[in-house]
Amino acid sequence: MTRLSVCLLIFLWVTGCTSPPRQPAATGPTAAVDGFVTSHFAARPAVAAALGWHSYDGRFWLPNQTHLEAEAARLRHFDDQFAAMNGKSISAEDERTVRLVRTIIAGERLQLERIRAPYRNPMFYAQALDVSLYLKRDWKPLVDRVRDMTELLRQAPVLFQTARSQLETVLPRPWVETAIQIAEDSAGFIEGDVVTAGRDCGNPAVSAAFVTAAQSAAREHRKFATWLKSQRLPASTPDFAIGRERYAQLLATELIDLKPEEILEIGLKELRAEEARFNAAAADIDSSRPAVEVFKSIQHDHPTANQLISETRRTLEAIRQFVVDHQIITIPSEVRAKVTETLPPFRATSFASMDTPGPFETGASQAYYYVTPVESNWSPSQQEEWLTAFNFYTTDVVSIHEAYPGHYVQFLALNASGASTARKVFASYAFTEGWAHYCEQMLLAEGFGQPADPAHASSADKIRAAKYRLAQSDEALLRVCRLCVSVQMHCLGMTLDQGTRFFVDHCHYEEKTARQEAIRGTFDPGYCFYTLGKLQFLKLREDWKRQEGPAFSLQRFHDEALRHGAPPLRLLRETMLKDSRIHGELF
Repeated sequence: MTRLSVCLLIFLWVTGCTSPPRQPAATGPTAAVDGFVTSHFAARPAVAAALGWHSYDGRFWLPNQTHLEAEAARLRHFDDQFAAMNGKSISAEDERTVRLVRTIIAGERLQLERIRAPYRNPMFYAQALDVSLYLKRDWKPLVDRVRDMTELLRQAPVLFQTARSQLETVLPRPWVETAIQIAEDSAGFIEGDVVTAGRDCGNPAVSAAFVTAAQSAAREHRKFATWLKSQRLPASTPDFAIGRERYAQLLATELIDLKPEEILEIGLKELRAEEARFNAAAADIDSSRPAVEVFKSIQHDHPTANQLISETRRTLEAIRQFVVDHQIITIPSEVRAKVTETLPPFRATSFASMDTPGPFETGASQAYYYVTPVESNWSPSQQEEWLTAFNFYTTDVVSIHEAYPGHYVQFLALNASGASTARKVFASYAFTEGWAHYCEQMLLAEGFGQPADPAHASSADKIRAAKYRLAQSDEALLRVCRLCVSVQMHCLGMTLDQGTRFFVDHCHYEEKTARQEAIRGTFDPGYCFYTLGKLQFLKLREDWKRQEGPAFSLQRFHDEALRHGAPPLRLLRETMLKDSRIHGELF
């Protein structure tokens, strides 16, 4: 997943400094979109800084009731302004950009006015003072980044006081338990890695102020964790569902007009098809054993804990070279992603993730491919459970998803494209995760991990190829299980325990890993969009191939799909397909 998605999608809202300015009505779509973008990131300076707009560095927006009401008013103002453009004579490109922005507004209003996340969720506050951006990228001298971190960390007391006043007395138990873990991990991260990296900035006075702020912030995080344990955990509830009506509204933010029950039907159909592919791949390895036993046997073929990062790094270049040699897609940069350990505060919610520089970043171009290691305090059995998810075959499939030609190539293409500012900063969940998930299946279909000449391949090569197909199929089972669990947990009363069992039964995860997947679904119902996005990419490719005829090539399709930003896929269909009669045929 992308870094923003893996670090809890609800945290796209993190931090700003003052109420966003009231925007005057603009006279045309371009001016209105520009005005919305400006005001939107004034209320989200942490996201703006990550995009490469460093005038927002060190700024903080307190999510108190006054500012939340101002934000709700801002969203309504722009929504009304864009709605008034319906039926007016504007270009097709402007019309699609306006619809893209309105999907963003709809998603934000759904969160703020209907679901009340992220501010209802204690995880937001536990992670709101993330300063890791200032450590890992050097767009300006360290001493200046330390000053910015100091200003942010000084906000801890008022942030957590706001949390205590705004969080409801009864909260979903998975949210509280995860927030406690994040808060405690964040405290350790601030005291350890953050202080170590920023202490020697070359200015003793700046350093001293920074260390003081960091130590105070660490204490505040621990106090918040303690408060959650004593004041919110005892009263917490297993209830977390957003309900059918709000789930339908969530789908509508991706311009999907199907009912939740219809989405579940698509998911269950895809689950049955993927289980058949899983069984077939397992039979090619060893037809004498049940498919699950065959899969579990290859899961134990993994690197040691000490080898995990180096092994991932070693294979990443080979995957990239395959993409280049087979003309899968144009890679617009020679800059490689750096494989490194996931930072401590985010290990609770991530196996692996891609963290790329923003499209407007000019001073720090390094991208990071994070892989989450085992924790030293885990038991041997827990470490083994975790490492099964990083068997050699699955790790390569994950690298395809995260880097080549998945998220990293997508963001390289976005940065290099001529897309408008709005298209570069507003991304569809289904597009972003659907693209990366599509790449897993597509690259194996194009021959990755498969014998060049299947008819004359050795038995060992055929088995190795089947292991890759089995691993990729299990990754697909994970994503389709997310879809099925998401709908059922939020619309049909499925419990966390039942969701965990669904992952164990259908994608064959161990209990610890399966429960983490189910917990994510309690606060991220949108993780249904991995599979829904992949299916939409497959349908778009089929339709575009029919349209292009002999001119079709896979590279042309991929290059074209990634040069328009990352809009909801219905908008991409309208851009790429000439026949308007099929624009709404998403699946």
